[in-house]
Amino acid sequence: MSAGDKSSPENSQKGRKRPFLGLVRGTTLTLDWSGRLIVVACLAAMFVALLVNVVLRYALGSGISWAYEIHALLLPWLVAGGLVIASARGRNIAITIMPDMLEGRSVLVLNLIIQSIILVICLSVLWSSQPILKASQFQSLSTLGVKQVWGYASLVYAFGAMAVIAALGIVRTLSGEDVTDHDPGHASLS
Repeated sequence: MSAGDKSSPENSQKGRKRPFLGLVRGTTLTLDWSGRLIVVACLAAMFVALLVNVVLRYALGSGISWAYEIHALLLPWLVAGGLVIASARGRNIAITIMPDMLEGRSVLVLNLIIQSIILVICLSVLWSSQPILKASQFQSLSTLGVKQVWGYASLVYAFGAMAVIAALGIVRTLSGEDVTDHDPGHASLS
Protein backbone atom coordinates (compact mmCIF):
# COMPACT_ATOMS: atom_id res chain seq x y z
CA MET A 1 0.00 0.00 0.00
CA SER A 2 1.25 3.45 -0.83
CA ALA A 3 1.86 6.07 1.80
CA GLY A 4 -0.37 9.09 2.10
CA ASP A 5 -3.62 9.59 0.22
CA LYS A 6 -2.51 7.72 -2.90
CA SER A 7 -4.77 4.89 -3.90
CA SER A 8 -3.75 1.25 -3.80
CA PRO A 9 -4.70 -1.10 -6.68
CA GLU A 10 -5.14 -3.96 -4.22
CA ASN A 11 -8.07 -2.18 -2.56
CA SER A 12 -10.00 -1.18 -5.71
CA GLN A 13 -8.35 2.25 -5.82
CA LYS A 14 -9.25 2.95 -2.20
CA GLY A 15 -6.20 3.97 -0.23
CA ARG A 16 -5.77 4.69 3.44
CA LYS A 17 -6.76 8.29 4.08
CA ARG A 18 -4.40 10.45 6.10
CA PRO A 19 -6.04 13.85 6.54
CA PHE A 20 -3.02 15.31 8.33
CA LEU A 21 -0.80 14.55 5.33
CA GLY A 22 -3.39 16.19 3.12
CA LEU A 23 -3.10 19.30 5.29
CA VAL A 24 0.70 19.10 5.04
CA ARG A 25 0.56 18.87 1.24
CA GLY A 26 -2.02 21.66 1.14
CA THR A 27 0.25 23.94 3.18
CA THR A 28 3.11 23.26 0.78
CA LEU A 29 0.83 23.96 -2.18
CA THR A 30 -0.32 27.22 -0.55
CA LEU A 31 3.30 28.32 -0.16
CA ASP A 32 3.91 27.38 -3.80
CA TRP A 33 0.99 29.57 -4.87
CA SER A 34 2.17 32.45 -2.68
CA GLY A 35 5.52 32.31 -4.46
CA ARG A 36 3.78 32.27 -7.84
CA LEU A 37 1.68 35.31 -6.96
CA ILE A 38 4.72 37.22 -5.72
CA VAL A 39 6.72 36.39 -8.84
CA VAL A 40 3.91 37.41 -11.19
CA ALA A 41 3.21 40.64 -9.29
CA CYS A 42 6.89 41.60 -9.16
CA LEU A 43 7.51 40.84 -12.82
CA ALA A 44 4.40 42.76 -13.87
CA ALA A 45 5.22 45.79 -11.71
CA MET A 46 8.85 45.93 -12.84
CA PHE A 47 7.87 45.52 -16.49
CA VAL A 48 5.18 48.20 -16.34
CA ALA A 49 7.49 50.64 -14.50
CA LEU A 50 10.27 50.06 -17.01
CA LEU A 51 7.91 50.32 -20.01
CA VAL A 52 6.30 53.53 -18.77
CA ASN A 53 9.75 54.98 -18.04
CA VAL A 54 10.99 54.15 -21.56
CA VAL A 55 7.87 55.58 -23.21
CA LEU A 56 8.11 58.79 -21.15
CA ARG A 57 11.82 59.16 -21.90
CA TYR A 58 11.18 58.93 -25.64
CA ALA A 59 7.96 60.99 -25.62
CA LEU A 60 8.84 63.71 -23.10
CA GLY A 61 12.61 63.48 -22.82
CA SER A 62 12.51 62.59 -19.13
CA GLY A 63 11.32 59.48 -17.36
CA ILE A 64 10.15 58.50 -13.92
CA SER A 65 12.92 58.92 -11.38
CA TRP A 66 11.66 56.17 -9.08
CA ALA A 67 11.52 53.60 -11.89
CA TYR A 68 15.14 52.70 -11.20
CA GLU A 69 14.64 52.29 -7.46
CA ILE A 70 11.55 50.11 -7.61
CA HIS A 71 13.75 47.24 -8.74
CA ALA A 72 15.73 47.47 -5.48
CA LEU A 73 12.53 46.51 -3.66
CA LEU A 74 10.93 44.11 -6.12
CA LEU A 75 13.91 42.10 -7.37
CA PRO A 76 14.62 40.53 -3.95
CA TRP A 77 10.94 39.58 -3.72
CA LEU A 78 11.07 38.09 -7.22
CA VAL A 79 14.04 35.93 -6.22
CA ALA A 80 12.38 34.99 -2.92
CA GLY A 81 9.21 33.92 -4.70
CA GLY A 82 11.26 31.79 -7.07
CA LEU A 83 13.08 30.17 -4.16
CA VAL A 84 9.80 29.28 -2.48
CA ILE A 85 8.36 27.85 -5.71
CA ALA A 86 11.46 25.74 -6.30
CA SER A 87 11.50 24.54 -2.71
CA ALA A 88 7.79 23.67 -2.68
CA ARG A 89 8.13 21.69 -5.90
CA GLY A 90 11.39 20.03 -4.92
CA ARG A 91 13.15 21.63 -7.88
CA ASN A 92 16.08 23.12 -6.00
CA ILE A 93 19.48 22.74 -7.57
CA ALA A 94 20.56 19.26 -6.54
CA ILE A 95 23.00 16.50 -7.28
CA THR A 96 20.93 13.35 -7.50
CA ILE A 97 23.57 10.66 -7.94
CA MET A 98 23.27 9.41 -4.37
CA PRO A 99 19.45 9.24 -4.22
CA ASP A 100 19.48 7.56 -7.63
CA MET A 101 21.80 4.85 -6.31
CA LEU A 102 19.70 4.14 -3.21
CA GLU A 103 16.44 2.24 -2.90
CA GLY A 104 13.63 1.85 -0.40
CA ARG A 105 14.12 3.10 3.14
CA SER A 106 17.63 4.33 2.36
CA VAL A 107 16.15 7.04 0.14
CA LEU A 108 13.80 8.06 2.96
CA VAL A 109 16.68 8.26 5.46
CA LEU A 110 18.75 10.35 3.02
CA ASN A 111 15.76 12.60 2.38
CA LEU A 112 15.24 13.01 6.12
CA ILE A 113 18.88 14.07 6.51
CA ILE A 114 18.63 16.50 3.57
CA GLN A 115 15.40 18.08 4.81
CA SER A 116 16.89 18.43 8.31
CA ILE A 117 19.99 20.16 6.92
CA ILE A 118 17.80 22.52 4.86
CA LEU A 119 15.74 23.32 7.96
CA VAL A 120 18.85 24.10 10.02
CA ILE A 121 20.32 26.29 7.26
CA CYS A 122 17.06 28.23 6.82
CA LEU A 123 16.69 28.83 10.55
CA SER A 124 20.32 29.94 10.85
CA VAL A 125 19.89 32.38 7.96
CA LEU A 126 16.77 33.78 9.62
CA TRP A 127 18.61 34.12 12.93
CA SER A 128 21.74 35.69 11.45
CA SER A 129 19.79 38.16 9.27
CA GLN A 130 18.19 39.91 12.26
CA PRO A 131 20.90 42.62 12.52
CA ILE A 132 20.55 43.37 8.81
CA LEU A 133 16.79 43.69 9.14
CA LYS A 134 17.14 45.99 12.14
CA ALA A 135 19.69 48.19 10.37
CA SER A 136 17.60 48.38 7.20
CA GLN A 137 14.75 50.01 9.14
CA PHE A 138 16.83 53.19 9.20
CA GLN A 139 17.76 53.20 5.50
CA SER A 140 15.49 54.69 2.88
CA LEU A 141 15.55 54.76 -0.89
CA SER A 142 16.35 58.29 -1.95
CA THR A 143 13.62 58.87 -4.55
CA LEU A 144 10.83 56.64 -3.27
CA GLY A 145 11.45 57.30 0.41
CA VAL A 146 10.55 53.69 1.17
CA LYS A 147 12.48 51.94 3.92
CA GLN A 148 14.96 49.29 2.77
CA VAL A 149 13.44 46.85 5.25
CA TRP A 150 10.66 46.14 2.72
CA GLY A 151 13.19 44.68 0.31
CA TYR A 152 15.08 42.80 3.02
CA ALA A 153 11.82 41.34 4.33
CA SER A 154 11.98 39.02 1.34
CA LEU A 155 14.70 37.14 3.26
CA VAL A 156 12.25 36.38 6.02
CA TYR A 157 9.60 35.25 3.55
CA ALA A 158 11.93 33.06 1.49
CA PHE A 159 13.84 31.36 4.28
CA GLY A 160 10.81 31.17 6.57
CA ALA A 161 8.76 29.47 3.84
CA MET A 162 11.65 27.15 2.95
CA ALA A 163 11.99 26.22 6.63
CA VAL A 164 8.28 25.40 6.81
CA ILE A 165 8.50 23.37 3.59
CA ALA A 166 11.53 21.47 4.95
CA ALA A 167 9.73 20.78 8.24
CA LEU A 168 6.69 19.55 6.32
CA GLY A 169 9.02 17.44 4.18
CA ILE A 170 10.36 15.87 7.36
CA VAL A 171 6.80 15.05 8.46
CA ARG A 172 6.01 13.53 5.06
CA THR A 173 9.25 11.52 5.09
CA LEU A 174 8.60 10.23 8.60
CA SER A 175 5.20 9.05 7.41
CA GLY A 176 6.97 6.94 4.79
CA GLU A 177 6.32 9.17 1.80
CA ASP A 178 9.12 9.75 -0.69
CA VAL A 179 8.96 13.50 -1.34
CA THR A 180 11.52 13.41 -4.14
CA ASP A 181 10.34 13.22 -7.73
CA HIS A 182 12.35 10.58 -9.57
CA ASP A 183 10.84 11.29 -12.98
CA PRO A 184 13.45 13.22 -15.02
CA GLY A 185 10.69 14.49 -17.32
CA HIS A 186 9.21 16.53 -14.47
CA ALA A 187 12.55 18.08 -13.59
CA SER A 188 13.27 19.37 -17.08
CA LEU A 189 12.46 23.00 -17.71
CA SER A 190 13.00 22.75 -21.46
